[in-house]
Amino acid sequence: MMGLSNGNVKKWYKLDNAAKIIPSSAKGADTRVFRICCELKETVDPEKLQQAHDDVIEDFPMFRCVLKRGFFWYYLEESTFRLKVEKDHLPACSPIYYPGRINLLYRVTYFCKRINLEMFHVLADGTGGFIFLKRLVARYLELVHDIKSERYEGETSSVSEKGDDAFEQYYMRQKLGKQLKQLKKISVGKAHQIRGEHDANLLPHLIEGTVSAKKIIALAKENNSTVGVYTTALYIQAVLNSMSLMEKARPVVVSVPVNLRQFFDSDTTRNFFGVINIVYDPGSYDGSTASIIDSVRSQYEDQLKAESVERIMNTYASFERHIAIKMVPIWIKDIVIDFFNRRSKRGITTTLSNLGRIDMPEKLSPFIDRFSAFMAAPSQQVCISSFGDRMVFGEVSPFATHDVMRNFFRSLVALGAEVELASNDYDRHREIKPEVIKKEKTGRKKASAAKRKRG
Repeated sequence: MMGLSNGNVKKWYKLDNAAKIIPSSAKGADTRVFRICCELKETVDPEKLQQAHDDVIEDFPMFRCVLKRGFFWYYLEESTFRLKVEKDHLPACSPIYYPGRINLLYRVTYFCKRINLEMFHVLADGTGGFIFLKRLVARYLELVHDIKSERYEGETSSVSEKGDDAFEQYYMRQKLGKQLKQLKKISVGKAHQIRGEHDANLLPHLIEGTVSAKKIIALAKENNSTVGVYTTALYIQAVLNSMSLMEKARPVVVSVPVNLRQFFDSDTTRNFFGVINIVYDPGSYDGSTASIIDSVRSQYEDQLKAESVERIMNTYASFERHIAIKMVPIWIKDIVIDFFNRRSKRGITTTLSNLGRIDMPEKLSPFIDRFSAFMAAPSQQVCISSFGDRMVFGEVSPFATHDVMRNFFRSLVALGAEVELASNDYDRHREIKPEVIKKEKTGRKKASAAKRKRG
């Protein structure tokens, strides 16, 4: 990274390891944009939100960067652009990055009671995005209610620590042969692919299901598992119940992003995650969740050992450092990365990302209803986040049908959980407007399925 800008020389940043493949692979429905939201208990004041953003962004200078295309790699360069907070008017996770266009790589929007942050994945991962959103929401509530809240985790790091490339910091050099062996070890063959009726315009369809966090924790304990293991098992079961007999010849592979900050001391807001793959053979399924849990648990335990996580991080972080790869021009890298990205997706059925519990200062919590998260995907990705007793499962996909999520939420209802569903599904016979609201009942006991206003 270069030093402070001097005259016409601007500060620039190398992309972190996880971000390097993103510009080349952002195509179609896979916009590589994530949305994280905070739903308040009161209507958002746009002017106060703009002021809060302008106050907070000074501590996150990297988010004001634009993406540039170099000869060998993409890079981020500081800009003087200022973001204008706007009323939400686009489908969730709409494209932010367009090749050849120079613009900010994030949006802040509002709708009714919701504050939304959407971000191109080169800037940050979900954890880094939540660090910013929490600061933004905290500052907004301080301004609206004329209060001063206490500092909290994620707010004490310096500006430079927020911009650290943690992959670079913790990388341990390895020989190329060892890297290739490890890549082969963590790769999988062809997996079952989720099918569905695609939206004609590849517009993202958002599903949000809110349940009691206490209920899910209790169910996980009853099954001698963690929330992560238990929800993964339920999700795999939902996939299995949507598969035909012919489709069960291939395994279900759930890709699970892992926040590496749990294993390495870092306060970076940039990308710092690894991925583990949970593989399940449909032939082992006897119709019960119990027949899935043991397999999922053992794979979590094995792949989340410190040495396993370190190996995965080093493999991904070191491969691009090889001199032969470094010297390849960017236009060739774009083609190669896109090819391997499409091939790698054949080995993944779906992605389940657990962002965990979101904490806010005690003085501010009474004004907040829930947090939620969504990540654009070519097939289907589910993000889990919790605040208080509200656990939210957020899914975005290009499918106009939602068989897997329907099975997933029905299984929760059958287990005694109350499920509140919201969607931005469009009426395909008229213009798409986020203000359009429909309400309907599922007819299932203990389940309310009102389509709420999308924000």
